Amino acid sequence: VDEVTARVESDGYAIIEGVLSADEVAAKKADLHRILETTRTGRNDFEGFATQRIYALFAKTRAFDDAATHPLVLGVLDSILGSYQLSAPQAIQIGPGETAQNLHRDDGVYPVARPRPELVVNTMWALDDFTEANGATHVVPGSHKWAGDRRPGPGDEVLRAVMPAGSLMFFVGSVFHGGGANLTDRPRLGGVLEYVAGWLRQQENQYLAVPHEIVLSLPQRLLDLLG
Repeated sequence: VDEVTARVESDGYAIIEGVLSADEVAAKKADLHRILETTRTGRNDFEGFATQRIYALFAKTRAFDDAATHPLVLGVLDSILGSYQLSAPQAIQIGPGETAQNLHRDDGVYPVARPRPELVVNTMWALDDFTEANGATHVVPGSHKWAGDRRPGPGDEVLRAVMPAGSLMFFVGSVFHGGGANLTDRPRLGGVLEYVAGWLRQQENQYLAVPHEIVLSLPQRLLDLLG
């Protein structure tokens, strides 16, 4: 936890390989593919016209219950956010031909002046190999420390978060990032669980997103995170 937290605080992100086994990856993919069969593609360029996004994730699948409460995840969140809740959990499948998403900050939805403590921490779970060709996330290391309205420019380093299936990526909401273009003929699937400081409003209202009958079946720690 300390090593990952230090890397996130230094660079704005960290990648840990081998968090999920091959069997765990296969099981999560199988359940998500069931939902993706009836999931439409994005409504705009930001969502991605060739990208499918499963919203209200915890109402539709149990595939990420364990991921949401993984000890490493909770340890890093305890260190960076302290008090937190799930905000916008979703599965994202970037389809062939998708263009690169514009670089953005996820905490930009909250009008809180900088400098300030982090408000958002994301965990991205790779269920396919993330490669430069199939849309590995672009990230601007160190951009979480930028002051004011500075945006990435031609001289700024932009890395691609290449990682094998089963990897976990942390990145804070203040680091500039964006989904990459998928130049292959196969989709790229992953899950993104976004957490927000406990005193802020969730981007997706989990009280409404997850039906009461499902809530009653969930473990207490996950209930806490859903609010």
